[in-house]
Amino acid sequence: MSMTRVHTDDAPAAIGPYSQGYVAGDFLFTAGQVPFDPATGETVGEDIATQTERAMTNLMAIVSEAGATPDQVVKTTCYLADMGDFAAFNEVYERFVPSKPARTCVAARELPRGVLCEIEAVVYLGK
Repeated sequence: MSMTRVHTDDAPAAIGPYSQGYVAGDFLFTAGQVPFDPATGETVGEDIATQTERAMTNLMAIVSEAGATPDQVVKTTCYLADMGDFAAFNEVYERFVPSKPARTCVAARELPRGVLCEIEAVVYLGK
């Protein structure tokens, strides 16, 4: 099985010893994406809707770089700093993945640099 690192300047650079994503066989595995502006590295927005929009935009940039579309996302894992944000998070999230992939959504005690959400995905690349 071949493995290929995925990187795009349209998503934030890794802030640690990891990659934005890896293609392994017929699947793309992404790192968790947070609401950082790829150009500045700064957090975008202070509310869950704005932060979800940016995190999902970052995630979809990696999906696109791997040659896939949102319809090929088969699983996401979503971390929220506050489960009280669940409904507002879902309103934005659903616009990006209307195919409704399998999902786990959990509350996280703390996320990087105090952001409100982090989202990762598994994407099927096979034909």
